[in-house]
Amino acid sequence: MPELPEVETVRRGLMPVIEGRVIVTADIRRPDLRFALPEGMAGRLTGARVLRLTRRSKYILADLSTDETLLIHLGMSGRILISGDTLGAFHHAHPAPEKHDHVVLDFDNGARVTFNDARRFGAMDLMPTAGRDSHWLLRDLGPEPLGNAFHEDYLIARLKGRRMPIKAALLDQRIVAGLGNIYVSEILHRAGIDPRRVAGRISDARLATLVPLTRAVLAEAIEAGGSSLRDYRRTDGELGYFQHAFRVYDREGAPCPTPGCDGHVRRIVQSGRSTFHCPKCQR
Repeated sequence: MPELPEVETVRRGLMPVIEGRVIVTADIRRPDLRFALPEGMAGRLTGARVLRLTRRSKYILADLSTDETLLIHLGMSGRILISGDTLGAFHHAHPAPEKHDHVVLDFDNGARVTFNDARRFGAMDLMPTAGRDSHWLLRDLGPEPLGNAFHEDYLIARLKGRRMPIKAALLDQRIVAGLGNIYVSEILHRAGIDPRRVAGRISDARLATLVPLTRAVLAEAIEAGGSSLRDYRRTDGELGYFQHAFRVYDREGAPCPTPGCDGHVRRIVQSGRSTFHCPKCQR
């Protein structure tokens, strides 16, 4: 599933194309994705201007001139693609709609934004902008890992006494929003912390190191354009390439890249999901 860096990459790709632009037509090609699309979605979107495009955790949020906000979640295989001639960057004509193009938005600058999702694990919803933080998908989210509310004292306090493995704790969206399986494996490797360690038994000093390391890993991935695993694409259709910089994720059997460590990357399963770590230098 696309994680925070991939979603942020999509948001940044969309911003110069649709921020400040008006949705001329909205073609809603099916009634549902992961759950039912909002009632009257086409009419509510048509004529609306996109005032601001932000991200919360793994959700893209488009604030509209109608005092509503469009929420977009890519899910496992969702893609947002841009076509048309905008800002001199996209010179190809709109392609013919494909089978899995479920929502197609045409803008007043000639751009077309298409939500394509072969497996329909993605989602879209409309909510009042004034109350968007209380939306059922957003209300229980923890702080953004790149924001000021995510700091060493906060993380230490939230993990105090926790009996879950540290990897599970970092994946808990109520503790910190936006982290997923890939980047948590990368963060814990850089921190030298075994993903199986009980969170509440890790020293405060070691927990504190997770904050700057989390920011560093996410920033590097965003700069690289997000990862390219399975169906993920950037808005311009190009693959992301941060996966070439993975230290441990999906590198089972490879030598550990930590200087001075002669261990090898091992794959284990935690809560039904793959975890990659070095058993020699992560303790």
